[in-house]
Amino acid sequence: MDLSKEWVRSEFINHEMLNRHREINSELSFYDAIASGNLEVVEENCKAKMFVNPDGVGRLSSDDLRNIKYHFVVTTALIVRYCIHYGMELEKAYSLSDFYIYQMDGMKTIEEVCAIHDVMCIDLCKKMRDLRKNQVLSKHIVKCVDYIYAHLHYRITIEELADYLELSVSYLSKLFKKEMGMALSDYINMLKIDKAKEMLLYTDEKIIDIANSLSFSSQSHFIKVFSTFTGVTPFVFRQKKFRSNWNPIVENGKNSTIIGE
Repeated sequence: MDLSKEWVRSEFINHEMLNRHREINSELSFYDAIASGNLEVVEENCKAKMFVNPDGVGRLSSDDLRNIKYHFVVTTALIVRYCIHYGMELEKAYSLSDFYIYQMDGMKTIEEVCAIHDVMCIDLCKKMRDLRKNQVLSKHIVKCVDYIYAHLHYRITIEELADYLELSVSYLSKLFKKEMGMALSDYINMLKIDKAKEMLLYTDEKIIDIANSLSFSSQSHFIKVFSTFTGVTPFVFRQKKFRSNWNPIVENGKNSTIIGE
């Protein structure tokens, strides 16, 4: 397919009509504000409705709704890459990107797309603000956290992580505790319980199935760990919280230490 003639024609029309894209610095500064957790700047940008401001925005489709949806996908892809560069866990960032693009895909109006764009930007900004409140992490711990997040549905051993990072078990344990302020096993269980809470809130999965999906050794062990972190059992948590805030938006083995069973 040769589109060279069509491109020349399009370029000529844009030139004659004085169609110019926005300065790249304005876009990059907005992405940087999100990734650096500058909530004030991000909220001001959203209030100004810059996302739907037609001045300097390229035309990606002749259909207005499809055009704004395409821009949403591009914007989201760029923002999450900025967040990854600034320290967000790789899998978490991509999962958030997938989530918001999937939610946007079902929108029927430009106003709805604009609204979810603002929700997405503010949500990512808040997550980055919270992330940057923590101390700067070493590359080893960043990789460790990325690995954990990507394998939440599996059993994870300290030996497995140490081997992945090419560190000794004792050194990794001490380094993680020093930089993260908690034991490695507690951190993994905390992430698993956070995921369990999401599943309890927004799915109809049975408690035993949630326990199995997160690779806990038994339902009783899952309930024990869940209660330790939340103060209530999974059943009580679901009964109290289920859809109330809906907004479409260590066990020691012989050879290894199993975490989050």
